Amino acid sequence: MRCCCLCLLISLTVPGVQISAQSSPSRARASKSGAEIELEPGSVDNGSYRNKSLKLTCKIPDGWVLRTDEMNSGSQDRTTNDPADSSKPADAHVSGAEAKVLLAAFSRPPEAKGEEVNSSILIAAEPMSAYPGLTDAAQYFGPLNEVAEAQGLTKDEDPYEVVIGSQTLVRGDFHKDVGTRVMRQSTLVMLSSGYAVSITMIAGSDDAVGQLLNGLDFQSAARSTK
Repeated sequence: MRCCCLCLLISLTVPGVQISAQSSPSRARASKSGAEIELEPGSVDNGSYRNKSLKLTCKIPDGWVLRTDEMNSGSQDRTTNDPADSSKPADAHVSGAEAKVLLAAFSRPPEAKGEEVNSSILIAAEPMSAYPGLTDAAQYFGPLNEVAEAQGLTKDEDPYEVVIGSQTLVRGDFHKDVGTRVMRQSTLVMLSSGYAVSITMIAGSDDAVGQLLNGLDFQSAARSTK
């Protein structure tokens, strides 16, 4: 079975990974039909990314650079990566022909060297059809945890539910020692309209990750129509 997994650090395709049927129940479940609908790419305006299909708003810090188009096209210059800076997601994309990066934003250009962790936001969507048997957002962390472990990230704890605005998601937290620094990564997952949608924040501290997460909001259908 082919299984496409999100990894913000480098691009990977992980074959032969089965979605565990023993994952804990979660309210962040797929719709009953699980049918895919056309998912709009969203847009950035006045420092925020907005996606009406997902009823999602994500604030982007001032001065950050966008690399969404480059990551979808695979045209990022990978020869400029600094091996010592594992926080640089210059090689990142979501594997799979139908997977889509909706937003890729960085505190500095991924090819630029720097002493600090390159903070970043990545929002991506993969068809649930790429994961036969996927009915629960927590199940997505089975293959994702394997990818993270293979790249030297340590899981902080088991995935847990969080509520942001009108949406319930499942969150997983990771960290990795990068020289004298510690990279913090939090990934939030939800199932929506036939897609597994992941929102990943990377920064150099828990507080910095928390500030990025505070910029997320999900509106109810009633609010989004106003």
